Amino acid sequence: MAAGYIGRFAPSPTGPLHIGSLMAAVGSYLEARTHGGRWLLRMEDLDPPREVPGAADGILRDLETLGFQWDGPVVYQSARLAAYDEALARLQAAGAVFPCACSRSEIADNAVTGIEGPVYPGTCRAGIPAGKTARALRVKVGSIQIQFQDALQGPVSQDLAQDIGDFIVRRADGCHAYQLAVAVDDGWQGVTHVVRGADLLLSTPRQIHIQTLLKLPHPIYMHLPVAVNGAGEKLSKQTHAAPLALSRPTSALWQALHQLQQSPPQSLLHASIDDIWSWASERWQTTAMTGLLSVEIA
Repeated sequence: MAAGYIGRFAPSPTGPLHIGSLMAAVGSYLEARTHGGRWLLRMEDLDPPREVPGAADGILRDLETLGFQWDGPVVYQSARLAAYDEALARLQAAGAVFPCACSRSEIADNAVTGIEGPVYPGTCRAGIPAGKTARALRVKVGSIQIQFQDALQGPVSQDLAQDIGDFIVRRADGCHAYQLAVAVDDGWQGVTHVVRGADLLLSTPRQIHIQTLLKLPHPIYMHLPVAVNGAGEKLSKQTHAAPLALSRPTSALWQALHQLQQSPPQSLLHASIDDIWSWASERWQTTAMTGLLSVEIA
């Protein structure tokens, strides 16, 4: 497995790194390095309305300060729009996608509730209703169970038709959807192992569905516990997550390792960046995180 391991970290430049995003970076980095693999860095900058100017450069600076070393150039999704268009063309040629004219409110008014909100009721699957104009592109899902074995969370099974419905691959504003772009890019970069936060666990079957339609390989998945606040909300820009205090980068790394259940000793708080990475690489194990979906950050 070591010779062919390719992992990646793929942040979105919607703000500075916080402890939750650092946990995902540390987990994916250590999994790759302890398996003798490569660790790629991909900037998922496909959502201009949510992006913060300068955030991408800030994330790269923070990762360098924290001692991360990635393999190859940083990939920016905003530079890969032609690849996503080509994937959409292949899906269209296969009859796997259809235009949709529905607004969010219209869907909410006619849908049952699924695992991540309203389940698309199939309104435009057989054609756009008279007087309507196409807004988005959706991929068709059949009544099949998408199943995979997560390295930490165990077996996952999802009926896309019942739980999600036909989902968007190109948004009404013309932006390519995350589910499409991540599947295309993981295939293009040869990613063999996806290590990321458990907040993306339920979206994985959608990516597997796209991989199957595009005849792309399926990576091995490991979903790490996500950092949440006292209200159980995932730390993010929307929940006012504090940026990392990198005046003491070893303290930030220590906290990430602690939240990832690695039990770093207090003495590491006074160690060098190289020493803390050496300690973590020698002792990295995932057993204590098995089945753990979240950890609360005080």
